Amino acid sequence: MNIYTKTGDDGTTGLFGGTRVPKHHIRIDSYGTIDELNSWIGLIRDQDIDPIYQHQLIAIQEHLFTVGAILATNPEKELLKNGTERLKITKVGTTEINFLEEAIDQMDSQLPPMTHFILPGGHTTVSYCHIARTVCRRAERISTLLHQNEPFDKNVLSFINRLSDYLFVLARKLSYDLQTNEIKWVPKKKD
Repeated sequence: MNIYTKTGDDGTTGLFGGTRVPKHHIRIDSYGTIDELNSWIGLIRDQDIDPIYQHQLIAIQEHLFTVGAILATNPEKELLKNGTERLKITKVGTTEINFLEEAIDQMDSQLPPMTHFILPGGHTTVSYCHIARTVCRRAERISTLLHQNEPFDKNVLSFINRLSDYLFVLARKLSYDLQTNEIKWVPKKKD
């Protein structure tokens, strides 16, 4: 497999199935942002954190590759001429969404109740989680726009949405584990 093909030199790229689109196409932006998110999650995983979270993050990264493959597939080319699916991979569905929800519930059960919004920061690892969370929210915004124009499996949107929640709770849990003070945002009252 060559790293460079030169086929993108004209500003286009190929989707799974062969369709060529401009590199600024919403579909490319969608799975490109998922790729960016996956890289940030890799950075979190590389930190000195509990192996439980490292294993969860590896599973999430694998699911994100699946999400990227789904987003990189032209809906008109999802099926081969014989009617079988072009993507011969396990899709992201309720099992993967439940995985995130169970992880969220497990971490949240060990945390003090949240009474205010929290300012991102306090420790580098926690900040990485917040950056990943905001990239995840961006991926969600872009993907919902794509879905509105070129629908794909709604479980992908649910997974991305739940993942941002997971990253927020992971940031809180790591703050707790690292004994970092969460700074609450308390709006100042007008004089």
